[in-house]
Amino acid sequence: MFNEEAQMMDLDEIRELQEKRLKKQVKYAYENVPMYKKRFKEEGVKPSDVKKLEDVKKVPFTVKDDLRDHYPYGILAVPKEEVIRFHASSGTTGTPTVVAYNRKDMEVWGDLMARAYSSAGVKPEYTVQNAYGYGLFTGGLGFHQGAEVLGCSVLPTSTGNTKKQVTMLNDFQTEVLACTPSYAIYLSEAAEKHGYDPKEDFNLKVGMFGAEPWSEEARESIEEAFGLKAQDTYGMSELYGPGVAIECPEQNGLHIWSDQFLVETIDPKTGEVLPEGETGELVFTMLTREAMPLLRYRTKDVGSVTYEECECGRAHPRIEKIEGRSDDMLIVGGVNVFPSQVEAALLETEGISEHYQIIVDRDVLDKLFVRAEVDKDHYESEEYDEEKLKEEASENLKAVLNIKARLKLLEPGTLPRTVGKAKRVIDQREEQDRIEDL
Repeated sequence: MFNEEAQMMDLDEIRELQEKRLKKQVKYAYENVPMYKKRFKEEGVKPSDVKKLEDVKKVPFTVKDDLRDHYPYGILAVPKEEVIRFHASSGTTGTPTVVAYNRKDMEVWGDLMARAYSSAGVKPEYTVQNAYGYGLFTGGLGFHQGAEVLGCSVLPTSTGNTKKQVTMLNDFQTEVLACTPSYAIYLSEAAEKHGYDPKEDFNLKVGMFGAEPWSEEARESIEEAFGLKAQDTYGMSELYGPGVAIECPEQNGLHIWSDQFLVETIDPKTGEVLPEGETGELVFTMLTREAMPLLRYRTKDVGSVTYEECECGRAHPRIEKIEGRSDDMLIVGGVNVFPSQVEAALLETEGISEHYQIIVDRDVLDKLFVRAEVDKDHYESEEYDEEKLKEEASENLKAVLNIKARLKLLEPGTLPRTVGKAKRVIDQREEQDRIEDL
């Protein structure tokens, strides 16, 4: 076990360390980041007001717009000369959000990622095929660095060139696949098209999947296709990147490395802290980051946290599977709908594949439109009955979502495939190219 001392801390040790680090980090951010000093004064809060963990609620929130408003260097707590790496969002919706790391931060991030691999069952002698994108996105370099810290060898295949990815899975007999879950599904389909049986011909043992919401049904599909253990990972660029939380082999929640992060769950509308176990928006405070400390960062990710000790023996709190993002949530007829819920409902229906789209129409805001591909084997079988399958899938959608959705079944291969995050939601209120065939 990598860094067993940190992984196996008991809850009292965790809380004592969190309190010590929280007080130090609040003072550090106040003294070194002008934005925080200004925000504290506006709220009438002093670092000395934070004496125990519960006092974190006195600290003002940080949001993504704060990073954009202070682009590119405004939240640095160290001289730029001490920064050894920057990462940034794509900036497709406006000014990019930039995150910075000094040497100490990079060491911490590498440790967190190595813990994640180790917790997921990865061994130092394994080879990791890293199909996350390299560059400004934190995924590729984060998963790469952590694998090397653990002692693994790495195939930095990055995204794309799927035929070569499949060939290398076979030729190198890699034990670990790191990529988005939607790309893992795409790879299994591509492997079969090129004459491989992923379960028999490959040697995959562990999948490190993240960067997008996915359902238990998608996990089962991936595990069945490759014969591996599909592990959910959690992170975001603002919080180092991947490595914030990871599933252990028990797969009963994602352990947050709480010696480095203090997590809260809040009501996304009021900002009030919610009791343990209630579902709300996840808020993180970074406890040791030096180059760009973030206090009470609102992630917009929706989930719940439990502090019950896991059967694996780890006392680090666990995030129940992320339901989605509050800004991805659709409100349809007054009901909250997450794309992952749609996926779960569809995959409960035998004969529906993992490829689907949710359509939001600019004229009809109180109805949901879903397009879903039929599984190839089911589509080609003599038993295929389109109306029967459509009726069953529609009933499953209604049971999960509590609203009626208009469903259209598509032939296999109809929807576009992607090598990164799958685009599940099409908002036709904003896009000019409309999908009329609903």
